[in-house]
Amino acid sequence: MGEASRDEYKIQSFDAETQQLLKTALKDPGAVDLERVANVIVDHSLQDCVFSKEAGRMCYAIIQAETKQAGQSVFRRGLLNRLQKEYDSREQLRACSLQGWVCYVTFICNIFDYLRLAQPESLSREEEVDCLVLQLHRVGEQLEKMNGQRMDELFILIRDGFLLPIALSSLARLLLLEIIEFRAAGWKTTPAAHKYYYSELSD
Repeated sequence: MGEASRDEYKIQSFDAETQQLLKTALKDPGAVDLERVANVIVDHSLQDCVFSKEAGRMCYAIIQAETKQAGQSVFRRGLLNRLQKEYDSREQLRACSLQGWVCYVTFICNIFDYLRLAQPESLSREEEVDCLVLQLHRVGEQLEKMNGQRMDELFILIRDGFLLPIALSSLARLLLLEIIEFRAAGWKTTPAAHKYYYSELSD
């Protein structure tokens, strides 16, 4: 089944109004409220684990369309902000619906896969490095438990980005080193590491 057909099939699970909203977001993102689109996709992902496995590709397509059309990242920011809010209320989510929590983690895994925040192009942007490191601090340990192989692959990209001569700022390089050591320490920050990194970040 082709890519367009698969996207069309996924959209068919929504009501007619939402289908039109998502179709427009995929083709002409500047014509719709992209924060609303992000919320619609996340809401549906939390209710449908099958959709949550596929939604990352839809998000990636919308981000690509928006970047091509306007060179902006309104949808991306809205999506990451919404996911952060869900993580902040994770205990309530887990208490209310274990399936919802599993769907959330599955969606996060796919977002990391499709948004490719650890690719060289993204690592050259300080804002995206900060976003990647922040999210890994919050959900990295859970993601590794869900799929250790994918986390290994992600950290290979992070390591290569840190070591290879790409245009990294000093802050971006420091953040990458900190998250590499954070994972190596079992997703915990030692007192010495905290003192070193956070004194550097405050300077």
